Amino acid sequence: MSFNPVQLILKKKRGQKHTPEELAFLVNSFTEGSLPDYQMSAWLMAVCFQSLDEDEVAHFTRIMKESGLQLNFSHLNYRIDKHSTGGVGDKTSLILGPIVAAAGIPVPMIAGRGLGHTGGTLDKLESIPGFNVWLTEKEFEKQVTQFNLAIMGQTENICPADRKIYALRDVTATVASLPLICGSIMSKKLAEDVTGLVLDIKFGSGAFMKTLDEAEELAKLLKTTGQKNGLDVVCVFSNMDQPLGRFIGNGLEIKECLDILNNQKFMQDNYDYYGPTRDLSLIISGYMIFLGGMAKSPEEGLEIANYILASGAALKKFEQVAKQQQATSLTPLTSAKHKFAIISEQAGLIKEMDVEAIGFAAIKLGAGRLKTTDKIDHSAGIEMNCYLGQKISKGHVLAYLYTNKSEECEEVSSQILNAITVDSSIKNFEAPPLIAKVF
Repeated sequence: MSFNPVQLILKKKRGQKHTPEELAFLVNSFTEGSLPDYQMSAWLMAVCFQSLDEDEVAHFTRIMKESGLQLNFSHLNYRIDKHSTGGVGDKTSLILGPIVAAAGIPVPMIAGRGLGHTGGTLDKLESIPGFNVWLTEKEFEKQVTQFNLAIMGQTENICPADRKIYALRDVTATVASLPLICGSIMSKKLAEDVTGLVLDIKFGSGAFMKTLDEAEELAKLLKTTGQKNGLDVVCVFSNMDQPLGRFIGNGLEIKECLDILNNQKFMQDNYDYYGPTRDLSLIISGYMIFLGGMAKSPEEGLEIANYILASGAALKKFEQVAKQQQATSLTPLTSAKHKFAIISEQAGLIKEMDVEAIGFAAIKLGAGRLKTTDKIDHSAGIEMNCYLGQKISKGHVLAYLYTNKSEECEEVSSQILNAITVDSSIKNFEAPPLIAKVF
């Protein structure tokens, strides 16, 4: 069915509702190349101002999913995945994936690269020598069936409409639209042919959604869109007012994950810096195990996840999958030439952190990209040595920088000092809970 693109742009500009056929025409015509960039850009901008309702978002998402190859795991009873909206030091996929797979639940995980100030799972995995994130769809399906877990990047055949539309949104200031964000996330998850999905919705200074209200608005749309497309969805709201765990940066984060899979802690001043990463990974694992039919409740799922981690089964699963994806060693690239300590200039309590600024500081050291052509230094990053609510003395080391760019250390040190608020006027400050709510 053919439509006049100008009329469809005008329709959305006036805030009117599209039919599924109209949305299919817009998405498919643009993907095939018959609808020009300038008309799709105009329609995307109209969506930014007028939005899409829940039915439109569900149809838009399904159409993008159907624009390319869809994986087929119908021979498996349950298959569960997880998606995070992005944070600093956010590395839980590399712990929870092996836990859930070791519980006997298939986890087909299509992951992404770093976006803005946040890191990406693919970049982290590529700090493991030889690890291949570019499987074919058939290799991916076979590995999930055989080992319950595979992690790969989005191929050209999966959701080509999303890939093409996102590239246009990125250069037309139309990224920040909840319906478009939702369609982009959920189309790829639906293309995985999963039966259940746990969403880690992050909020706070290091997240894209700064407040819980903003996070809830996105979560409701994501959950509704999943349900309208036959998917069971659980939303976990996690706080990102401080980096997650001890390390920020690709190889350093892999080290933290492997330590946790080895049941190690990082104790200092009676505080386990690995605790938040471990706890969040286990909580999400519990919900995934519940959705995967291996537990009668999320609480029972959490018990199973704890047992699997403690038993070493999750580590064995990670090693098995890494070997299958051609890793030649499990020792990540962490040997940066320079280690630089950032010293607190005053005593007091750690009251606040600008986590987004800390994330961008890690990128400046080489741990991420400011533009797509930038090359990542997998050994670069930041080791946090403070946490919210901690009482410190003058001269306390707040963080360590790891980099091969010694010329950046002075500027990055200044950025991090400005990003961490030390208050000498208060005696007590309690950090917010890691998990705000679940629905």
